[in-house]
Amino acid sequence: HEINEAFLKAFISVGFKVPKKGILLSTGPMESKIKFLSKAVKLKEMGYELFATPGTNGFLKNNGVETTLLHWPLDKKNPNVNDYLLNRKIDLVINIPKNNQRQELENDYAIRRTSVDFEIPLITNLQIATQMVDAIEYYKNNEMEITPWGEY
Repeated sequence: HEINEAFLKAFISVGFKVPKKGILLSTGPMESKIKFLSKAVKLKEMGYELFATPGTNGFLKNNGVETTLLHWPLDKKNPNVNDYLLNRKIDLVINIPKNNQRQELENDYAIRRTSVDFEIPLITNLQIATQMVDAIEYYKNNEMEITPWGEY
């Protein structure tokens, strides 16, 4: 449990805010989708509304995890990832890169750029994303004391 507390405190110390409502999942290649599946289930159990890009949405639905489909920024279809980010319906973006195809790179870039511009926490690494879910679960189930640096 100490690792979850230390992990979350490190993120909070640089301005990370624990998500309150919506989380966007775009979990990259199939291997990453499979590895993140149990964490998506955990997020749903914690009461988060999950949004997902098309491939992640299909994978999660096929595995019993309900998400709201959001179309890629460049697809110009609604509901669209960009609109949800701009309207602050998402408090955390998990965007794991999939491949080096031009359209994939451009869509991922658009999501990451908007997240950064609107100060929405962004995670692009699968190991960090899985650890973050465990840390958030720990935070929600325990009274975690955040002590000012000067008191250490």
